[in-house]
Amino acid sequence: MAIQRILSFLLTFFTLLGLSWNQPAIAALPPGNAIKDPYAILRTALPLEQQDLRELQKKLEDTSDALRGKRWPTLEDAAYSTSFQLNRRKNAILDELPATKQKEGEQLLNSLAEDLDGLIKVTTEKNKTAFIDKRQKSLEKIGDLEALVLKEEFPYKIPEEFNDLPRLLGRADVSIETSKGKMLAVIDGYNAPLTAGSFIDLSLKGFYDGLPFSRAEDFYVLQTGDPEGSEIGYIDPKTNTERHVPLEIRVTGEAETLYNETFEEVGLFTQAPVLPFATLGTLGWAHSGQALDDGSSQFFFFLYEAELNPAGKNLIDGRNAAFGYIIEGSEVLNKLGIDDRIISIKVINGADRLKQNG
Repeated sequence: MAIQRILSFLLTFFTLLGLSWNQPAIAALPPGNAIKDPYAILRTALPLEQQDLRELQKKLEDTSDALRGKRWPTLEDAAYSTSFQLNRRKNAILDELPATKQKEGEQLLNSLAEDLDGLIKVTTEKNKTAFIDKRQKSLEKIGDLEALVLKEEFPYKIPEEFNDLPRLLGRADVSIETSKGKMLAVIDGYNAPLTAGSFIDLSLKGFYDGLPFSRAEDFYVLQTGDPEGSEIGYIDPKTNTERHVPLEIRVTGEAETLYNETFEEVGLFTQAPVLPFATLGTLGWAHSGQALDDGSSQFFFFLYEAELNPAGKNLIDGRNAAFGYIIEGSEVLNKLGIDDRIISIKVINGADRLKQNG
């Protein structure tokens, strides 16, 4: 049965031209970002300039290979090194926090120090399960500290030509309830403000509630957002026309966000998007095969399959915009099909970061 599903996928995959409601085209891309954990992707994607926290994060994330190889002396050295660096740079980190956030930051730093002490202990005990648990808790606290350090002003410029579109200036959490279960997602407006803004705007309007999945490809995508009736996108009641969202991709190491250009078109053959399609439950925005700027309301969940769509080597990065990640309940995606539907999408927090125009 598994072989039949894989063969079926391969047949579909090689005949597909893209991710849209009308035979889209996809550009083949080279390897890119191979981080596969959604929390790690989201931490790395923050527009952060605080190098101490970035180094602490990297030291812990880089322990994965040593953990798989059960190289406990290496893991112990990494735990000691991370703890030492935190103690040495604690005051410098605090100094970069706004006065209103320093108390919260100090509590997080003290709690992180305790977690790192515990991490050192489990390395001496060679307890793999406990190491993973302590490392995850430590990384979550580093992520919370990174969020405190972020400047309040939005870090990137959005072209004035898109001033009529809603934008999410930061991040939002959403609960996605489906006919097979519930999921929690983080929507990233830092790196895809217009795409994320349109999604949050439509979610707050209840646009997605009750809509079916219009496309379901094994190991590939689940797509929804096609409204009932003859329309294929969201009709703005103020203009009575379909809202169009441009293709929007931030590139690792580049100052400017790409708008309505694919990686292939601008010759970025070795670069990676800041928000890669690298994990089960990556949320992506659909556009047609005729244009890059006509995405309106339809979006998809990327069904990551390590062997068929390896991180950094799939055909979607640089061609479609990712705008968020499922962080809880991603197993629900493997149960959903063409006969299922979205029951509701609720914005849990971050709605205040949605701005209706430039």
